[in-house]
Order: sequence, then structure tokens, then C-alpha cells
Amino acid sequence: MADLAPLKLLLPSLSCPFPSVVSPHAEQVDAETFSWLVESRMIDDPAELDRYREAHYGWLGARTYPYASRDMLRLVTDWCVWLFAFDDAFCESDRRAAEIARALPQLLAVLDEDAGSRVRVEAPFACALLDIMCRVRDAGSADQLDRWRTVTKDYLYAQVWEAANREDAVIPTYGDYIFMRRRTGAMLTVFALIDLATGHPLTTDEWRHRDLRAITDSANDVVVWDNDLLSYAKERRGVNAPNNLVNVLVRHLHRSIQQSMDEIGRMRDAAVTRMVALRAGLDALGSPAVSAYVRGLEHWISGSVAYSLTSSRYTKAWQDLVLTPDHAERS
Repeated sequence: MADLAPLKLLLPSLSCPFPSVVSPHAEQVDAETFSWLVESRMIDDPAELDRYREAHYGWLGARTYPYASRDMLRLVTDWCVWLFAFDDAFCESDRRAAEIARALPQLLAVLDEDAGSRVRVEAPFACALLDIMCRVRDAGSADQLDRWRTVTKDYLYAQVWEAANREDAVIPTYGDYIFMRRRTGAMLTVFALIDLATGHPLTTDEWRHRDLRAITDSANDVVVWDNDLLSYAKERRGVNAPNNLVNVLVRHLHRSIQQSMDEIGRMRDAAVTRMVALRAGLDALGSPAVSAYVRGLEHWISGSVAYSLTSSRYTKAWQDLVLTPDHAERS
């Protein structure tokens, strides 16, 4: 791995041809979601809770689901915060793979329950997950719930792989990382809530459409690769350093850190271009649900970039690094 001495790096320009919109419910949902986090007891350290309050995750939901009703915005934002809390507690910690594996049964038991039944759970993360699952069930169809549960299980299983990388200080191969990042990044779990939030449910055939799968994969890549770039300053000194695409390229493609960041910038721009090309064919299907879903993916690209460039979750760690003039203006 590259030297971890203080660096001066330039983030590549994160091009985004998609509109940037903010929900009018942002402030209200931000406050309500933070209260939900406190009540959930997933995080009980006061200093850590202050960090979550300062991050204003309600604005992430407001930027990535700007079309959602207030209640739906609460649901998707609460879910995003559950993912951040789980990531901080299990995925950016020194917890061993076995510890995470032993935490899975209660979480999977929640997700395996029939839609109309309840599970007795005690662990805070499982209780909060049950709350989210019941709200997804109540807001959508059985198909929508099953889609979300399936990809959430994949996300949880993938965390054991990441933990094994941390435990053995193994930087995964490029191919393994690209494949697994689509699962470890949890984006499929938040994308599965898009048609719930739009109010236009996708049919089974639409969900399985080849081009819809392709544009979903491209959007997934853009968001997780952007996150690898934007979180590099935070992660480069942490236990999760092996699970960042910058370090994968440094190790296996023998690039410098800056060259690796520039390459990721080109990769994500190519994925954005694929999204634009795929949209024309999907719009031609004439399905309001498909069109709304594609717009939802686009809002995730623009919203996650705009949020990350202003959020204390990422910006504080960049104090010793240099942003491009373009990013300085946009932030």
C-alpha cells in the first residue's frame, strides 16, 4: 500500500449531466431521522451522535429522493442512516469477519420473516431493521418488499467478505473488487426503494429488463466509485483501507495514488455516458414507472455528489488535501 504520509491530491471533476433538486421536506426529515437514530440505540456514544447530527443525513435523502412525499422521504432517509450506522459499527471498525458473521442471524431472521408476521428481536440494529422492513411492507407491494429484502441480504453477506479483507490486510484483485463493490456499497438496497418513493411500481418484467439492469449497474458503479474517491481521505488511514478502489489500483495496476484517482474519474465518467445512452431506449418503452425509476437513478448520481461535497462526513478528512477549483466552486 502507498505511503500514508500527508498528501496533496486533486479530486477528478465528477461530471454530472443530471438535474440537482432538493426536497422541501429536507430540514424536517433531517431532524426526525436523527431522533429516530437516537431512539434506535444503534449508536450510543454522545460524540458519535454529534457527528451524525453534524452530517445532516436528511439532506442526503432530500437530494437523492427529491420527488418523495414526506413520509416516504423519512423511510428512505432512515434506511440510509441505518446503512451508515451499520457501516460505522461493523464495516469501518476492527471487528473480525467472525464477529460480523455472528451478528447476521438476527438480521437475516428479520428479513426472512413473512410479510405479515413479526420477529422478536433485541439487538438495536435488528430492531431498527425490523422497523424499516415493516414500513417498506406497508408502503409497497409484496414484489417490492421481496426485491428490497433480497438485495439487503446480499449486502449483509458481502460485509463478511470486506471484513475478511480488513482482518488479513488483503487488497482484493481488481476483478473481485469491481464485482463485490456493487454489493458492499448497498446501492442496490436504496435503488430498490426508488419505485416505492416515486409511487410508480415497476412490473416484474420491467425490473428484469436487460437495459434497466444495465443502467442500474452503471448508476451503482458511479455512486460507489464516487464514494471511493470522496471517502479516500477518511479511509486511507483507517482499518477499511483495503476496501477502496484507489488502493486496489495502486496495488494491482501499479499506479500512483493520483493516477489511480484520475483513472477512477475516467471510469465513472464512462459509466455516466452509458446511463445517458441507455435512457433513450428505456424512455421508448413508454412506461411511466420505468421513466420515473431512471430519473430516480439520475437523482442519486447528482444528489450523492452534491451531498458528499458539503457533508462533514467527508469534508473534514480532506483538510490536508486539495480539491480542484471546480469542486471548490460546487461545494
